[in-house]
Amino acid sequence: MTEKLEVDQRVRLNRDRVLRAAVSLADDIGIDWLSMRRLAQELRVVPMALYKHVSNKEELLDGMVEAVVAEIDPPAAGVDWKSAVRLRVLSARHSLQRHPWARRVLESRTTKTPAVLAYMDSFIGIFLAGGFSADLAHHVMHALGGRMWGFTQELFEDPAAPVGQAAMPPAIQDVTLQQMAQLYPNIAVIAASSAHDNASVVGQGCDDQFEFEFALDLLLDGFERLHRQGWSSRPRDARQRADG
Repeated sequence: MTEKLEVDQRVRLNRDRVLRAAVSLADDIGIDWLSMRRLAQELRVVPMALYKHVSNKEELLDGMVEAVVAEIDPPAAGVDWKSAVRLRVLSARHSLQRHPWARRVLESRTTKTPAVLAYMDSFIGIFLAGGFSADLAHHVMHALGGRMWGFTQELFEDPAAPVGQAAMPPAIQDVTLQQMAQLYPNIAVIAASSAHDNASVVGQGCDDQFEFEFALDLLLDGFERLHRQGWSSRPRDARQRADG
């Protein structure tokens, strides 16, 4: 009976089921304890059965990130851009709070998967649909940083390329950009609008110092506005009781 159950489960195994099981297991035991062997035990299959669906642990982690991103609500319809952005960010935050390990895994990814790129593309689309210029949308995305995922981390921060790594030939770059434009048109729009600074740590083709100062000035302007308004984090009734 046990052998039949294991055979039946192997027959029904697919990539989606593997990823969902991995997410659930990481929720239960923590990402540090997740392994291909432990996941195979959870699914009651031999470890080799997993490699038909994910080639290694890194691909498994990429897929788990995609599964978490899929839980984030799509852009809200019929609301202004500000409300749409706020709702999307809070939905992302709730998703990551359901999976405490997800932030660390998301930060560790060295490449952006199609689901992650699609999320970024749709996020940019909210600003463009709200009437933002491509130039402003580009810098706003930098200023948001990891907040678009529901936490504070630089959005475009990627590990430096290995020393001595050859640059991509221009012809291949052109083909890659054309493919990106077809799949992620909003990303392509703001990428085309950006100034170039190859030494940037914020993102290839972006002016690191400019983006830093842009976000800093936004924060300072916001602080100044709240100060003028006499803003307080305490509810109004609590402030009145304290003042009285």
